[in-house]
Amino acid sequence: MDNKLAVGALLAGAAAIATAPLFVKVSEAGPVATAFWRVALALPLLWTWSLIGQRGGHAANFAADRRLLIAAGLLFAGDLAVWHWSIVLTSVANATLLANLAPIFVTLAVWLLLSRRPSGLFLVGLATALAGTAVLLGGDFRLGGRELLGDFLGVVTAMFYAAYQLTVTRLRARAATSTIMAWSGLVTAAALLPVALASGEQILPLTPAGWVKLIALAVIAQVVGQSLIAWAMAHLPATFSSVGLLLQPVMAAWFAWVLLGETLGWIEIAGGVVVLIGIFIAHQAEVTRGGGGRVRSD
Repeated sequence: MDNKLAVGALLAGAAAIATAPLFVKVSEAGPVATAFWRVALALPLLWTWSLIGQRGGHAANFAADRRLLIAAGLLFAGDLAVWHWSIVLTSVANATLLANLAPIFVTLAVWLLLSRRPSGLFLVGLATALAGTAVLLGGDFRLGGRELLGDFLGVVTAMFYAAYQLTVTRLRARAATSTIMAWSGLVTAAALLPVALASGEQILPLTPAGWVKLIALAVIAQVVGQSLIAWAMAHLPATFSSVGLLLQPVMAAWFAWVLLGETLGWIEIAGGVVVLIGIFIAHQAEVTRGGGGRVRSD
């Protein structure tokens, strides 16, 4: 396999998923409803992918893995719902950067649950990422409670995604990626719809353009982006993949600047760079030891 093709797929996938927060910002539906449509509209394509995989010998075994698949779906539902609210309340850059703290929470969870002590290099990365987070939060103290709440929800998003990663890691030993995405996606959509209805937010877009935005979100971010990254990561070293996926928050911030006019001050840029450096150091430390979590890719 040509590595250039895999690298291209990885970077294209990272750019594709970087569009997700932009579609959330301009969606005519509420944040949780947008999350529901993102998954629900992607399900036909995900199930087609899964059925093709079954023909290739990767048959689904929902009965055997039911609990883990349901858990993965519920955790991803929490991840998307909280992240979409974070995007609405704070800047795209902050929401995306803080959500990418997930690999750090994965390692901390493994430490607490399995008594697997992290390395000194990981702790350096953790301290660096926390310093960058403090800079980002400090910048939003000037703007008031709305932005701070959005930043806080970005951190909560990282916690949900870390739990989702740990669950999916167990599933991947027994099921294909397409199977996991299809079944867990079904659970995710089923969980998000009643939450959106109960919240009283706008469920349906108001115009045809609103439907186009939701379909684009589902196809570009949920199907194309995730599929390209899953394929690329199967053909590239984990260390390189983790670096490539850090393109996602950078691209998301750039898209938001160019298309939505979200400008970043020097404080936000400095804090974002420090967060990315911290995530990179922490992730590399765990990859070297043969553990750790993936950089966020949704």
